[in-house]
Amino acid sequence: MRDFLPADKSRRERVLAVIRERYRAHGFDEIETPVVEEYDRLHAGIGGDNEKLSYNILRRGLDADGIRAAADDPAALSDLGLRYDLTVPLARFYATNRGQLPGVFRSIQIGPVWRAERPQKGRYRQFVQCDIDVIGDDSARAEAELIAASLDTIDALGLDGGTVRVNDRRALDWMLDSFGFAEEERPGVLITIDKLDKIGPDGIVAELRDRGAKASAVDAFDAFLRRPQTMEYTPYGERQIRKALPEGAPEEIVAHLVGLGEAVAASRSAEGEIPLVFDPFLVRGMGYYTGTIMELAHPSVDYSLGGGGRYDGMIGRFAGQQVPAVGFSIGFERIVDLVEALDAGAAEAVVLVHDADVPLAELLAHKAALLSRAGRVRLERRTKNLKALLERASADGYTGFASVRAGESAGSLEVKPLG
Repeated sequence: MRDFLPADKSRRERVLAVIRERYRAHGFDEIETPVVEEYDRLHAGIGGDNEKLSYNILRRGLDADGIRAAADDPAALSDLGLRYDLTVPLARFYATNRGQLPGVFRSIQIGPVWRAERPQKGRYRQFVQCDIDVIGDDSARAEAELIAASLDTIDALGLDGGTVRVNDRRALDWMLDSFGFAEEERPGVLITIDKLDKIGPDGIVAELRDRGAKASAVDAFDAFLRRPQTMEYTPYGERQIRKALPEGAPEEIVAHLVGLGEAVAASRSAEGEIPLVFDPFLVRGMGYYTGTIMELAHPSVDYSLGGGGRYDGMIGRFAGQQVPAVGFSIGFERIVDLVEALDAGAAEAVVLVHDADVPLAELLAHKAALLSRAGRVRLERRTKNLKALLERASADGYTGFASVRAGESAGSLEVKPLG
């Protein structure tokens, strides 16, 4: 959990402003949910490993004896917890408020979440998520809208050239079934497959054998990985999707993936090649994904900048009836470090450096006059080390300064550029 100095905070807010503006431009509406959710909801088995990282809130009123008595039962110790993502709160929000929402609801959620991580670069205990979700649409249009909005957003942040890796959890399940993996061993197999880009095909096969996975299924998977066309991720289309999967892939799944590509192409008709790549080994770790899964990549880095997927089964747990849903999250903490300094706008940000004897009324008159044309004005008493004062002001995002001496008329100041 980190502190942010004024310049860092200003930079983060400018990036967030761009994200919000582009999301809204694509027809999404922002909501807000509490940072605290009920313990049972956060630990309902839909958050994957994140549930193990949640911060739980001790029940009020427990004394030392009560805490010791409940030590072996987390649910007896805690009835609330800090949210570890924005998807579980959204599912609860929709179930609670669906009577006031449109049939197809496009939401924006931007806010902090908490996980008891081991802190390291790019991984924090408190971080911001930027989510967009479409609830109530089971067609490829929903995924296409999410992808188009996300690509448009990173373009607006100066990170053009991004691509989205696409797969379908149904295709993964079918593929593992076709190789002969038993249903009970598939979660472990998927964990291993998710490491493909790190340890390669040989490493995957070796780890599967070490896991004790069914030998004939590992042999079939090994043979599939060694096909020349398996690892060739060529431009997105029906032919490429079929080539990347074992023969006999279900038509429904292929048609959905093809339709997604056509919809994204239509949304970016002026961009040329479709910015999608079909990756039959994309897994994404969340257990609640039921269909399309997506991951945002950029050529400047070797890690993903966001991702998401379809989670049609989650909202039904809270709403009492099944409602299709799909979401995409931009990794704000990763993106903010990549974005070049954004133009804060045409308005000036001016520091008024004044002598100690300038009357307060005169200072405020000068400030009011400047505020009519400058976006920000800050008063600073002149110091012996004027250079250090101005350098700090520049680091805080100020673009100009003016010197104020006693007796000068309001509006007569000369603003000089900083830097």
